[in-house]
Amino acid sequence: MARELADKGKLAASFFFSRGRGDISHAGMFFTTIATQLAEHVPELGPLISKAIDDHSDIHKQMLRNQWQLLIYEPLENAPTQLKQIVVVIDALDECEGKDDMKLILQLLAQAKNLQTIQLRVFVTSRPEIPILLGFGKMAGETHRDFVLHDIPPLEINHDISVFFQQKLSVVQAEHGLGTPWPDEATIQLLVERAAGLFIYAATTYRFIQDSGDPEEQLSVILSGEFTSTESLTRNLDEMYTNLLQYSVIGDRRPWEHEALLERFRQIVGSIVIISDVLTIKNLANLLYLRSGEVKKALDSLRSVLNIPKDESQPVRIFHPSFRDFLLDKQRCSDRRFWIDEEERHIDLFRHCLELMSKHLRQNICDIREPGVLITEISKDIIQSAIKADLRYACRYWVYHFQQGNSVEEASRILQFLMQHLLHWLEVLSLVGEVSEGVLMIAGLEKILKVGSSLCFLKSL
Repeated sequence: MARELADKGKLAASFFFSRGRGDISHAGMFFTTIATQLAEHVPELGPLISKAIDDHSDIHKQMLRNQWQLLIYEPLENAPTQLKQIVVVIDALDECEGKDDMKLILQLLAQAKNLQTIQLRVFVTSRPEIPILLGFGKMAGETHRDFVLHDIPPLEINHDISVFFQQKLSVVQAEHGLGTPWPDEATIQLLVERAAGLFIYAATTYRFIQDSGDPEEQLSVILSGEFTSTESLTRNLDEMYTNLLQYSVIGDRRPWEHEALLERFRQIVGSIVIISDVLTIKNLANLLYLRSGEVKKALDSLRSVLNIPKDESQPVRIFHPSFRDFLLDKQRCSDRRFWIDEEERHIDLFRHCLELMSKHLRQNICDIREPGVLITEISKDIIQSAIKADLRYACRYWVYHFQQGNSVEEASRILQFLMQHLLHWLEVLSLVGEVSEGVLMIAGLEKILKVGSSLCFLKSL
């Protein structure tokens, strides 16, 4: 959709939410990002948005409502009359971590119907989460049009999935010199039925079969689960994920090896699915105090669900949120050996972050010799060399992991760290442009620890 609109010259801005992916997991930079793209792609709006920034230099710190009004609505309201229609695409709004922010974004975007000289069309994709439904429910009927994928006739969806399987698996058949037809029509139909209208089932099945030396064996693993069409929509998807993990993580390994393999899976993959920003294998290994080869070996068999780039400077990602949802849901993850205890993983990452910072933080971390030098005068290469991605991640997200882990018993660790490294930590945040976040993190800590104990130990600093 976004590409088609871009080709027609109508796409003015887009934003893709993704839970657990740093700045795109929350609404903090949503309107500022949209405004930046509007200024770049719509020349008539550039001067108006620039003036708004000049008049309100702290706009990036203001509330979402003010950002919308000053950076987007007013420039659109004062746009030249020859500017008629533009489109903004918002993908996966349900992946925004703030439920109230989801509703507020929809509420503010709905104000675009009042614009007189320009038509702003907003294309929003989302799963039917409660905040999203409530947000649309408060809009007037003429303000939005709903298109529900589940309302598409099943025959059309099944046809498309069947074509996908036929085309993709025919390539696998040719590459491996398998007999024809492979798979036969009955097997294709069975795969289509198991997909139950979910393209992610089809895509994951294909990757699992394709990324192996024995496609026939991989296909048999997929087909080994019991098919059902009467239970939840995710039942077959969950069954596929379970079979895939049992084969890829444990396989034919000796029974006494299983627990070590499973523990490493929960530590590494569990961290990937809850982490707040993407990291390379090397950076993830440093954060978890593991060897890069150890992490790579644990992930190599999971390429059907994890995007592991050949370029090691690129981060590891999960292909689809459904895999994360499956692992974190004890009811869906029927083989509890693979279930990820979210709070436990957050506390583990919190401890690793604290350990990494305690080891590497120090005064004048960039070894700047000239006193009084401005941060803007320090080369980005010097900053990146001194503050690796794993250390930057730890400085930025250790408080978040502590909050999500919900364990006030860690208070003594935090006190010890802040007594030794508070200024060093704030220095790093300043160098990477996140010092304002540090203030919010300290405020968040104070709030949590006041609830958890009668004294706020931060007052002693």
